Amino acid sequence: QVHLVESGGGLVQAGGSLRLTCAASGSIFTIYAMGWHRQVPGKQRELVATITSGGSTNYADSVKGRFTISRDNAKDMVYLQMNSLKPEDTGVYYCSAMPTRLSSYNSWGQGTQVTVSS
Repeated sequence: QVHLVESGGGLVQAGGSLRLTCAASGSIFTIYAMGWHRQVPGKQRELVATITSGGSTNYADSVKGRFTISRDNAKDMVYLQMNSLKPEDTGVYYCSAMPTRLSSYNSWGQGTQVTVSS
């Protein structure tokens, strides 16, 4: 498993932007997929965006057109650019790793809080 550390969260007004960063302790070059999830108290953790080793991306309907996930395999970093933020985007955002296509997300960071004020 790879050790993941998120950063970049904070308080922002609705309509603003934030860029989350996930730093991996080891190489992510061979990791099949990296993802960003978010969790709101009282709700299940939600998959927000994923990116495969080949660069294919997928987004939750609620963030399509506003969020962009990217990965830099050379730097072992994953990013989530969040634009046009809404109060409902508030939550703890977690970076995760899915080692192979047949595995689950089994490495998680500690999370970073994102709060969007109206």
